[in-house]
Amino acid sequence: MADWLDGLRRRAALRAKAGLTRELRPRSPGDARTDLAGNDYLGLARHPQVVAAAADALHRYGLGATGSRLVRGSTDAHAEVETALADWLGTDRTLVFSSGYLANLGAIRALVRPRTLLVSDAHNHASLIDGCRISGAQTEVVAHADPAAVESVLAGHPGRPAVVVTESVFSVDGDLAPLAALHSVARRHGALLLVDDAHALGVTGPAGAGAVAGAGLAGEPDVLVTATLSKALGGAGGVLAGPEPLIRHVIDTGRTFIFDTALPPAVAAGVHAALCLARDGDQLRAELADRVASAVDRLTGAGFDVGGPPAGGVVSIGAPGPETAVAWARDCHDRGVAVGCFRPPATPDHRARLRITVNVGVPRADFDRALDVIVECAP
Repeated sequence: MADWLDGLRRRAALRAKAGLTRELRPRSPGDARTDLAGNDYLGLARHPQVVAAAADALHRYGLGATGSRLVRGSTDAHAEVETALADWLGTDRTLVFSSGYLANLGAIRALVRPRTLLVSDAHNHASLIDGCRISGAQTEVVAHADPAAVESVLAGHPGRPAVVVTESVFSVDGDLAPLAALHSVARRHGALLLVDDAHALGVTGPAGAGAVAGAGLAGEPDVLVTATLSKALGGAGGVLAGPEPLIRHVIDTGRTFIFDTALPPAVAAGVHAALCLARDGDQLRAELADRVASAVDRLTGAGFDVGGPPAGGVVSIGAPGPETAVAWARDCHDRGVAVGCFRPPATPDHRARLRITVNVGVPRADFDRALDVIVECAP
């Protein structure tokens, strides 16, 4: 009966040998490490107005939503943040999920009809990949950020309903998808464009409305947007934005919406407060861009490969291999700097990286010192 456990232990040993073991590292409220690993780009997670809004809702509603959105979990806090998101993103309507992962699964499933073809970027996030797989639709994976590759696939399947699936700012390397070109290709073939704007929302675009708005595509009827509320907005949850009939369809049929307990009202209220700050946060975005440029200059000057110019707050640093990346991140951690460590299978090209995510809530002197630590700890 224990054979299956022995099998898991053997697989764990193989992962350890390849440098692919992952660890949970609980942090205390007083953790003094400089945070270049989390996604709180605008430093809003601890902003007094955000915390106060969440605390007020916590006292008014209690800890959890107590049910799914359609049973008992929808509150005024959910409705208010959905209205604010729709106005910010320039869409008919939005729908909030308990996570960005579930929003992506639900969005893709909602767009799939019989014979639908999904055209997915090779560097897409795991939630988009899983959404394509779970949908059961034929999926063609195309070269990264390559509109010509998308065109070739769509041209090879004339007359079929199709959805082009991409991130905007990619989560591993921080580069920007050619959204305007992808939309042009999709529209030419009658396809929809689904964009996960998670790492761009709050960070790029007019008033921080994201890369879709920045590309002039906000509100286009053939463009659907998903995002997480856990990055620049410092909270949790996910959102689907698009035409009203799509949102109506998901409310009626979307399993990841219907059968999931709703986002806690306190989180929805905190996210709403963060959204208001982000919308008026041009100075925060300017500081973020300045720090990203500073990080690129410091790291490239030290001889590191950081790829192309980052489009948001993600700066990726190539590492020789998984074990080296783990040791590098651990040494940074021991010297008071938290950085991301990305290894296969989390990387689309099977290369290991350190990933730093710039947070303007970190004091500038601490940020500059953290860059020095990363350089000094390099293998």
